[in-house]
Amino acid sequence: MKKVAIVGCGGSGKSHVARELGRILDAPVTHLDAVFYDDEWNALPMDEFTDLQRELVAQPRWVIDGNYNATLQVRLEACDTVVLMDVSTVAALYGIFSRQIRHGAGHKDNGVHNRIHWGVIKYVATYRRTMRPRVMAKIEEFGSGADVVLLANRRQTRRWLRKVVSEQP
Repeated sequence: MKKVAIVGCGGSGKSHVARELGRILDAPVTHLDAVFYDDEWNALPMDEFTDLQRELVAQPRWVIDGNYNATLQVRLEACDTVVLMDVSTVAALYGIFSRQIRHGAGHKDNGVHNRIHWGVIKYVATYRRTMRPRVMAKIEEFGSGADVVLLANRRQTRRWLRKVVSEQP
């Protein structure tokens, strides 16, 4: 496991898993929210965002977290492992609100990027019905050479991370 793409709904635990995997695998971690948005939440133009991801995935080792379905193909074609944080809607909603309480709003150095507004809540509330099928289709189409790990809850995630630690030389 040298090149890991972590995808899933907001509030699912992508950034936490990315930080832990980066530490375990001694690999650089990129949180795509930190690449896509500046400090005032202005979005990077999509062509620049895509080009930056191409540069990131050309590296020999990496962990990248973020959904960004429009550019997911770039990561899927380059990764050896896809981690899909496949938590329930309730767990994801809990995740975004508890993160806001724990960390506050704004950009943080640890990959936490909080900005809760109606669009975010709606995205999280409808993710399993609208976005998840699209992500699954892209994983099937472009991630065929990768190991796919589905993590459905926090307990399963902790267990999997312990397994990854135990498998390291």
